[in-house]
Amino acid sequence: MIDLDAYFRRTGYTGSRTPTLATLHAVARAHVQTIPFENIDVLLGRPIELEPEALERKLVHDRRGGYCFEQNGLMLEVLRTMGYEVRPLSARVRYGQPREHIPARTHLCVRVELDESWLVDVGVGSMSVACALRLDDDGEQATPHEPRRFLREDGRVHHQVRLGDAWQDVTELTLEEMPMIDRVLASWFTATHPQGNFRTRLIVARATEEGRISILNRELSIRDHAGQATKRTIHTQAELLDVLREHFAIDLPAGTAITWIGADWP
Repeated sequence: MIDLDAYFRRTGYTGSRTPTLATLHAVARAHVQTIPFENIDVLLGRPIELEPEALERKLVHDRRGGYCFEQNGLMLEVLRTMGYEVRPLSARVRYGQPREHIPARTHLCVRVELDESWLVDVGVGSMSVACALRLDDDGEQATPHEPRRFLREDGRVHHQVRLGDAWQDVTELTLEEMPMIDRVLASWFTATHPQGNFRTRLIVARATEEGRISILNRELSIRDHAGQATKRTIHTQAELLDVLREHFAIDLPAGTAITWIGADWP
């Protein structure tokens, strides 16, 4: 069982804990605005632990972030503790990839059953959703940030985001459940494959009331609701630690060296 008092202190959520749709939306929004998506431990060579107590220790008590298996793994346990009926779902991340590309099934999200089925995904980087999405709805759905929809093709469900006038795939689901053993295997692959996204680049992201803020390698991007982004280069590792502290509340010891395969620090 997750310590809900500690979790809600972490996210700043002070609303109802009754397992309703309104509560679900609010809890998801508070989560993505306070617990950043990040792969720093992968780049530091630290193991990623997925047991609920490990997730609570890292993301709640140590005030760190994590990637999908940590973010949505914690959300799964939080919602279960609150009394929601939840199931872990596997998915493929397709954001930024052409449809003909087949990525590995290395993503976790959460299905929530109320009067209807809902999808919660607080762990898909800069596209993390600040509310629940109605899973059985094929139409456009408003969110606190970008519009979303589900597109069904050939037995698959594509979670899509509208950026400007174009719809882009975010994830692809078959609605298959993802038990812990599958999460452990996929997380190990994600964290250790030498050519994988999380070994070859730094990714940090958090939603805000005004839009989104993210780091990709040495570039900090602050984006508003209209999609307009202000970007700047992070020049040194010491500056990176300052940016992490200021914008993501990630406080790492001075001298921590975050690097990745192909990094071009001076």
